[in-house]
Amino acid sequence: MPIEKRKVWALVMNSAHARIVRNLGWKPGDDDESSPPAEIERQIDAKHLRDIMADRPGRSFASFSSRRSAMEYGSDPLAEETRGLIREVIELLEKGQRKGSFRELAIYAEPQVLGELRKMLPKPLQEAVTHEATANYLNLAPQDLSAKLAADLGIGHALR
Repeated sequence: MPIEKRKVWALVMNSAHARIVRNLGWKPGDDDESSPPAEIERQIDAKHLRDIMADRPGRSFASFSSRRSAMEYGSDPLAEETRGLIREVIELLEKGQRKGSFRELAIYAEPQVLGELRKMLPKPLQEAVTHEATANYLNLAPQDLSAKLAADLGIGHALR
């Protein structure tokens, strides 16, 4: 009985940048894959908190007098941007999973992002997660990243 090839994708992410490495374990000559490991990359435009919060939230009247007071921001704007990036990444992962492009998902993220991902991942994606780690591999070149992830996940052959 032939050994079934693993279909693995890996998500490498921090609060502002995400890379999805597809087709880990691919090697030239594999019949069922049409392309070597490739990446999908998403990131938030670099913004400073002072730019995001440049518009004041406004003022409101107190219910018991005619005095006005400043309103507070309803949430952390940087955290909201990170959650937006996570939603975008989840959408890409769901599309890949529906197409059958992967069966296993490995996640490498900074601790805060990993915690937020755990809360936001839908059940089908949660079931596909086979590996989680707090690591920052975002600065690796594509070939080095594929080799590092393949070695870490015990995938015998990676694009070199």
